[in-house]
Amino acid sequence: MESNHDVRFTGRVDHLAVKSEDLQRDVDEYKRLGFTVETQFDDWAMMRDPKGFGIALLPPGSKHPPHIALRVETMEELEEAAEKEGRPIKPHRDGTSSFYTKGVGGNIVELIYYPPDFGS
Repeated sequence: MESNHDVRFTGRVDHLAVKSEDLQRDVDEYKRLGFTVETQFDDWAMMRDPKGFGIALLPPGSKHPPHIALRVETMEELEEAAEKEGRPIKPHRDGTSSFYTKGVGGNIVELIYYPPDFGS
């Protein structure tokens, strides 16, 4: 049985970040699948389905890597996990804060925190 000391961090799946060869085309296609635009910049876009699941689109030249993002509920959870992982927390232009780390099979995991006033 696994002890709490073995758990790196926990969170719920918030979004997947995938490559996009044509950002606007892919934004439009996700809209046709029922997603809405949460945030859009030249170097990425966040789309959300009606239940809140996100797809982050990463065009060529995006500084964001493809990844799976897990969402934590408090900044304290993010800080504890970042300390365990030895990673710095980065505040983002959309108001979120996160860090990237190695995940299962070498895939990148982002642990992300959304402040209570996000999107207001």
